Amino acid sequence: MDAATVDHQGRTTAYRLRDAGGDGPTVLCVHGSGGSHAVWRGQFRLARDYPVAALDLSGHGESDDVDADAGYEALSAYVDDVVAVAEATDASVLVGNSLGGAVVLTLALERDLDVDALVLAGTGAKLAVLDDLLDWLDDDFERAVSFLHGEDKLFHGDDERLIDGSKEAMYDAGQAVTNRDFRSCHTFDVRDEIAEITVPTLALVGEYDRLTPPSYHEYFVDEIPNCELATIEDAAHLAMLEQPQAFNTALKSFLDRHVE
Repeated sequence: MDAATVDHQGRTTAYRLRDAGGDGPTVLCVHGSGGSHAVWRGQFRLARDYPVAALDLSGHGESDDVDADAGYEALSAYVDDVVAVAEATDASVLVGNSLGGAVVLTLALERDLDVDALVLAGTGAKLAVLDDLLDWLDDDFERAVSFLHGEDKLFHGDDERLIDGSKEAMYDAGQAVTNRDFRSCHTFDVRDEIAEITVPTLALVGEYDRLTPPSYHEYFVDEIPNCELATIEDAAHLAMLEQPQAFNTALKSFLDRHVE
């Protein structure tokens, strides 16, 4: 797996790329609030069939931060990050989790990037955040992190390795960036626009996800003309980490049928 960067809009965006000889289009994965490229480590196993890239959005992981207010301004900056990495890696399949799904949807609706398929994994067309969580992100970050790692939110199971790693990533991103992420999710709403998406789309959800539940993904199927649903059993919001084999099987099945 190669570490690389791309410079754009006066900042540097870091990403990882693995190409193990796959002859399919490159898949670019976009993490959620307070995360990094590392959330997709299990998906690099797909590289024998499809080259896989995963980036750190601005202010996350090894990427430079951006001076942007929470909401559409921050979301647009994150879209710029994805466009820059997609162009650098020739990626045409975009996979977004949570905030990353909002970024991917915004890109698909507003930018001219040539996209062959979308995967919306643990996300929604509207991503309202609980008022209490927004308050804790302002005033009690530890409580916010603890809440997000409660039962059937980020994880369904109690794997301490996954939970501790996820908490560490969120603390590494920091309170200000994580707060900006969730507040950007809170204002996101493209329900009136998603019918305009025409590329093949997979709505992929963890069975027990309470943050972006199955109903959010059923909505995608109802509203996006060429969208199908897949459910990952025994997983919650971060199904790609919790059940990577099942996640990859669903993703590969979709790609094998819809992209060349």
